[in-house]
Amino acid sequence: MNKILELNNVNKIYGTEIKNQVLYDINLSFEEGSFNSIIGQSGSGKSTLLNIIGTLDKATSGDVLIEGKDIKCMSANQLADYRNRTIGFVFQFHYLLPEFTVLENVLMPYRIQNGKVTRDMIRKAEETLKLVGLDKVKDNLATKISGGQQQRTAIARALINNPKMILADEPTGNLDSDSTETIYDLLRNINEEYKTTFIIITHDKRIAEKADRIVEIKDGRINLDLRK
Repeated sequence: MNKILELNNVNKIYGTEIKNQVLYDINLSFEEGSFNSIIGQSGSGKSTLLNIIGTLDKATSGDVLIEGKDIKCMSANQLADYRNRTIGFVFQFHYLLPEFTVLENVLMPYRIQNGKVTRDMIRKAEETLKLVGLDKVKDNLATKISGGQQQRTAIARALINNPKMILADEPTGNLDSDSTETIYDLLRNINEEYKTTFIIITHDKRIAEKADRIVEIKDGRINLDLRK
């Protein structure tokens, strides 16, 4: 398999006068189409790692390569465009826009990148909502659906630009156990059908253990890297 992502000797330090090192010499690579989980206690550095992987934050030192491209060589505008086209994000808090419908929220990344939404894109968004089981509530405001449906809307939104990689930070953290299983099964189905690479941060060991690979971060270092 080809590597979609490589991190070479990545360090992250916050502060100038009082320095706080969060990541230490991280070396990781992820293969295209793989389904990975990152676990670790609060404050271990896993969310910082995900932000660096997602180009939302920059490493203090080291290299991050996505599809072989060193992101340090990209301008802020190039990074934003690349992020929008290549990476889908699913967070613990869905961050839906409450004044828009489910369908309008799903279309938002496309609208940001392209401006006008085409009929073909609306059809694609409707198909994506059908995939996540939300076609019957597509015209509901985002505030008029359940928590599990809101998270599925966020997943559909992450899929709309055909990202090669989806990064999920505690995507089931606010859901009950039944909804958690539903979301996990949905992510797995997307991974298998579309060969989308998944990197999921989770505190839920049941979810982590279902991944093909578990990476544990402890005190800013890789403590475990287990492949099944």
